[in-house]
Amino acid sequence: MSSTTAGILFIGSLVIALVAVHRPFGDYMYRVFTSTRHLRVERGLYRLIGVNPDAEQKWSVYARSVLAFSLVSVLFLYAFQRLQGYLLLNLGFKGVPDHIAWNTAISFVTNTNWQAYSGESTMGHLVQMSGLAVQNFVSAAVGIAVAMAFVRGFARKKTDELGNFWTDLVRACVRVLLPIAAVAAIVLIAGGAVQNFADPHTVHTVAGGTQTITGGPVASQEVIKELGTNGGGFYNANSAHPFENPTAWTNWIEIFLLTMIAFSLPRTFGRMVGDKRQGYAIVSVMATLAVLSVIAINVAQLAHHGTVPTAVGAAAEGTETRFGVSNSATFAAATTLTSTGAVNSFHDSYTSLGGGVTMLNMMLGEVAPGGVGSGLYGMLILAVITVFVAGLMVGRTPEYLGKKIGGREMKFASMYFLVTPVIVLVGTATAMAMPGQRASMLNTGPHGLSEVLYAFTSAANNNGSAFAGLTVNTPWYDTALGLAMVFGRFLPMVFALALAGSLARQSPTPVSEGTLPTHRPLFVGMVAGVTLILVGLTFFPALALGPLAEGIHQ
Repeated sequence: MSSTTAGILFIGSLVIALVAVHRPFGDYMYRVFTSTRHLRVERGLYRLIGVNPDAEQKWSVYARSVLAFSLVSVLFLYAFQRLQGYLLLNLGFKGVPDHIAWNTAISFVTNTNWQAYSGESTMGHLVQMSGLAVQNFVSAAVGIAVAMAFVRGFARKKTDELGNFWTDLVRACVRVLLPIAAVAAIVLIAGGAVQNFADPHTVHTVAGGTQTITGGPVASQEVIKELGTNGGGFYNANSAHPFENPTAWTNWIEIFLLTMIAFSLPRTFGRMVGDKRQGYAIVSVMATLAVLSVIAINVAQLAHHGTVPTAVGAAAEGTETRFGVSNSATFAAATTLTSTGAVNSFHDSYTSLGGGVTMLNMMLGEVAPGGVGSGLYGMLILAVITVFVAGLMVGRTPEYLGKKIGGREMKFASMYFLVTPVIVLVGTATAMAMPGQRASMLNTGPHGLSEVLYAFTSAANNNGSAFAGLTVNTPWYDTALGLAMVFGRFLPMVFALALAGSLARQSPTPVSEGTLPTHRPLFVGMVAGVTLILVGLTFFPALALGPLAEGIHQ
C-alpha cells in the first residue's frame, strides 16, 4: 500500500469516527450543561469552594470568576514548581528557575502548554501529575465554561445572567473530561504508553555509553493533553516519544481525542439555541477549513522538493518513521487547528509551505475546530462578523439567531478579533528589532523570521507548538511569550463574555423576508470566506516575508 493511500485511509477513518460521535456526544454535553441536577461529588466540591451552584452570574461576574480562578491557578503552579526540591517524587530535581516557572505556570493555566524546558530533566513526578496535569483538566474546563456562557447569550432573552462559572467548570471536569480521560488512559497503556512512578533507569547503549531513561505517569497526562487541546509533553520529544505515543494506532487515537470535543460542541450549541441546523452550519465551516488544511499540509509534505525528498519520495526530515510523512502531517494539521500544540514531528523541518500552513492554522484564530470551548465561541464571533458584513451589503440591520448585531456588539467582536494579531505582530517586530533576541534564532533570513513569527503566533493563540529552531529558554522570551499567552487567552474571553451579556439582554427579533438564513450552504461559505479574508489581510505581509519568501527561494 502506498503512503498516499495509507494517508487517505487514515484521514478517512478519522472523519468517519468524528461524524459518528458528533451527535451523541454533542447531545450528552447539552444535557450536562442544561441539567438542574448536581451529582453528589459535585455538591461536595461546591461546599468545599463555598459557592452556590444555582446562583446565576452576570457576564462581568462570570468574567471575574474566570480571572480569579486563573490567577490563583498561576500562583499555585508557580509556587509548586519553585518548591519542587522539597516535594515528594522530585527525582532529585531542584526548584524550577523563576523565569521558567513563570512561563510554565502561565502556559499551562492558559491552555497553551508552551514548554521552554525538557520535561524529563526538569520536572518530578508530583509536579508533572499534580501540577501540570491538573491544569490540563481545569484550563480546558475553563474554555468549555466560557463557550457555554457565550451560547447562553444567544439562547436567552431579556436577562443579564449567563449561568454560573463554578458549576460549568466542575461539570466540565467531572462529567466530560475525567470519564473520557480515565478510559482513554487505559487504552494508551494497552498500546504501550508508560504509566508508573519509577525512578530514572540508567541503561548502556550499543556504543558503550550510558543513557538515563525517565518513566512516570505518562499515559494519564498524554490523554488529557490531547483531549483538552492542551499540548505540551511529558518528554521533550513530545508525542514523537514512544513512551507517549507508541504506535500508529495510538497516533490515530490521539488525533481523535484532540478533535472530538471541539467538533461535537457545535451540536451542543444547536441544541441550546433550539435550532440544530445552526450547529450543523457551524461544524460545516470548521470541517471545511480543517479539510483544506489537512490536504494542503499533506500535499506540501508528500511533494518532491529537492534532491533528497525526491529520492525518499516525500519531505521526511523531522518525521518519526513509526508514523510516516502523511500521518505526521495530519497530526500537525490537527494540533495547529485545535490549539493543542502537541507534535509528533518537528515543524521546523517541514517544507516552507507546510510550515506556513501550520502557522496559518493558528492565525485563523484556532477555530477549525479550535480549542475545547474557545474554538466554538471564536467561530461564533466570526459568524457575527459575517452577518454584519452581509447586513451592510443589503442595507439592513444584521441579525443572528434572533439577536440584532449593532454597534456595541460589533465593538466587542472587533476587539476579540484584533487582540491576537496585535500581540503576534508587535511581539514578532519587537523580537526582530533586538539584536540579542535575533541571536536566539538558529537560522537567518526568511526561515529565521518564521521561527520568531511561529513562536508569537503559537503563544498568542494558546497553541503551544514551536518551530524548535528558536532558543526561547531565556528570561526575555520566557517573559514576552508569557505575556502573549496571558493577554491572548483572557482578553478574548472577556470580550466574548461581554458580547454574550449584550446579546442576552436583547428581546428576540422576529424573522422577516430580509433576514439572512444562517443555516444554509451560502452562509457556511460566507463564514469560511470572511475567516480566510480577515486572516489574509492581517497576516499576509508577515507570511510573505517568512514562509512564502522561503518557498520562492527553494
